[in-house]
Amino acid sequence: MSISIREKQIIQGALYSFANTTCIRFIPRYRQQDYLHIKSESGCYSFVGRRGGEQVVSLQRFGCVYHGVVQHELLHALGFKHEQTRSDRDVHVRILYQNIIHGMEHNFQKFQTNNLGTPYDYNSIMHYGRYAFSKNTEPTIIPIPNNNVAIGRATEMSRVDFQRVNKLYCG
Repeated sequence: MSISIREKQIIQGALYSFANTTCIRFIPRYRQQDYLHIKSESGCYSFVGRRGGEQVVSLQRFGCVYHGVVQHELLHALGFKHEQTRSDRDVHVRILYQNIIHGMEHNFQKFQTNNLGTPYDYNSIMHYGRYAFSKNTEPTIIPIPNNNVAIGRATEMSRVDFQRVNKLYCG
């Protein structure tokens, strides 16, 4: 299935956003053995970090081809996990497991992370929304200590997201 001109522009805009603020340059593949293959499969996803060979970044048509979603999946490919899985997350958010759809709990698993000396970022493009994977329309994530803080509404990488890419890749 081919993509529309508009979808191509959105994807290219997200790719170029890295070049405008980081040392990361996404280039068309020319015989490279390790590469990202952006295509429309079922859902929005990428493996976290470099896998070697062809690495699919899935951007399903009619649901995933938005600037922020493309940036989010590219950050996964670059090795970044979801913000609410940080090792220090319990100081910043409370996860309400009783409200999470059975089988989706892994999306909230806390990891031992290298946070690159950056603060927890409620505005990160990598932060899930308050009702992510809710089974009952109740929140699954509540910011603390101020539960009125907006989360999961980013449509663009935050200043801290770009800062992390630069710290990890750009020396």
